[in-house]
Amino acid sequence: MADLELRHEGDVIWATMNRPDRLNALSRNLVTELREFFVGLYWRRDVRVVVLQGAGKAFCAGLDLKERGDPQGERSIGAGLTRQREISEIVIAMRRCPQPIVACVNGAAAGGGFALALASDVRIATPDVRMNAAFIRIGLSACDIGVSYFLPRMVGSSVAAEYMLTGRFITAQRAYELGLVSRVVEPDQMAAEAQGFVDDMLHATPLGLRLTKEALNHAIDAQGLEAAIAMEDRNQILASSDGDFQEGVRAFLEKRRPNYVRREG
Repeated sequence: MADLELRHEGDVIWATMNRPDRLNALSRNLVTELREFFVGLYWRRDVRVVVLQGAGKAFCAGLDLKERGDPQGERSIGAGLTRQREISEIVIAMRRCPQPIVACVNGAAAGGGFALALASDVRIATPDVRMNAAFIRIGLSACDIGVSYFLPRMVGSSVAAEYMLTGRFITAQRAYELGLVSRVVEPDQMAAEAQGFVDDMLHATPLGLRLTKEALNHAIDAQGLEAAIAMEDRNQILASSDGDFQEGVRAFLEKRRPNYVRREG
């Protein structure tokens, strides 16, 4: 059985980390499957939105510390860095892939699980969610797998320092107050809430949706207003020249769902 289960429904893939007995902790196999999945999304036109979730009572409890480590003889700095890059490449691929990612975060989202949640585009949480930069509590730096990049940009440097220097848990209420999550819903409402986001995203043209995620990513690090507007101007001309633009306008005027032409490859 795969550690990452993929369910393709129309233009959407529901990706489920499936190690519930280990709180979906990141095993070597799960790391490989996550990395290959998100890297591969860059080239796929048949997928427009991804929903990422964890099976059972947790989203992802971070690295599986009980899994057997590197065999003797491979414990070098070079091997360690390679192993580290195998994990960190996941969040790079999550930001690089053109599909918006909706994370359904329940229970534990610690360490690497926290990073996966932060690397998503939209986060929905259950009331029992507990997120933290767990790395610092096991003798490592809290700056890992993109957390030092994502968190201060989302909540500011002072709040990021509070949680990264202490390893304290962020509760659902605190996460909502900070804007880390968009909604807090009961577990039995999570799938419906995610589907609502998916449905609204699919109103956009395929090109418009991809360009929006790309430009938003760049705008966060843009040098100033003019740089951001230059990307926005480019996007609008590209999107308005696409064949789906007229269908989007017609659907809006006729008050119906758009019917875009699927383009493979």
